[in-house]
Amino acid sequence: MPDDSAAARSAAEEESAFSHPPVDADVSAAYGDHPDQVIDFYAPRGDGSDGPAPLVVVLHGGAWRAPYDRAHITPFADALARRGFAVANVEYRRGAMLPAQGGDGPVAGRWPDTFDDVAAALDALPELARRSLPRADPRRTVLTGHSAGGHLALWAAARHVLPAGSPWRTAGPAPLRGVVALAPIADFAVAGKLEVCGGAALQLLGGEEHFAERQPHADPALLLPTGIATTLVQGRTDDVVPQAVAEAYADAAAKAGEVVGLTLLEDVGHFPLIDPVADACAVVVEEIAQLAW
Repeated sequence: MPDDSAAARSAAEEESAFSHPPVDADVSAAYGDHPDQVIDFYAPRGDGSDGPAPLVVVLHGGAWRAPYDRAHITPFADALARRGFAVANVEYRRGAMLPAQGGDGPVAGRWPDTFDDVAAALDALPELARRSLPRADPRRTVLTGHSAGGHLALWAAARHVLPAGSPWRTAGPAPLRGVVALAPIADFAVAGKLEVCGGAALQLLGGEEHFAERQPHADPALLLPTGIATTLVQGRTDDVVPQAVAEAYADAAAKAGEVVGLTLLEDVGHFPLIDPVADACAVVVEEIAQLAW
């Protein structure tokens, strides 16, 4: 159990991250018929450059649960746009509002809808960006995501190594400069042992009766190597998605013959990574810039 000072710091970090008002997108575009199948685009600004800008694709967190939509990460998207990036903030279908079996909160994720949406959004993105944000350069795309969104970012970059017959498998790797996953739920076995987000990964796959058969199609730690440059950014004092989860993914990558960067930030919890006023967020932006520019 965290001590009182650690708990107070974690609460203050969360309060700060959620204190910023949502930032409206410059333009939005649908990639499907469902209201949650939408991408918000933010035009690059800040340095006066009129040339093409790298495209950062953002996948929000929230344990894949319905109450947590893309609004809370719009200040982070805006911060990236002010740094000169073109930004695509992706919404996707999440879990139902009904309480999870054995838990107090709503169910995490929908199978297969959550995965259908992320795959469809990434497939549609180059054309939608061309029409909605002409300055975006899809040839310089970096995928990032926070928490559950970090999981989805790692998964989306690994679709070419999904099991044969998977409906989301692609013929080759996505044209990405890289992935920067922020405190990702990146290893479902470790996340389950630690009961991350109240067993959200188990719920995402439909519960115990479906977990074993679906895990090979959904767990990033089993989808390695990807051949795509990948960096994880993790706070050492994160009590939402502990450091051990990121370390397990990095270890799995190493065993698969792939080097994954792991940036560990001292005295940083879960939410400063997406809080525009936090030093940790500046580190995240720099990690993205190193891949994109």
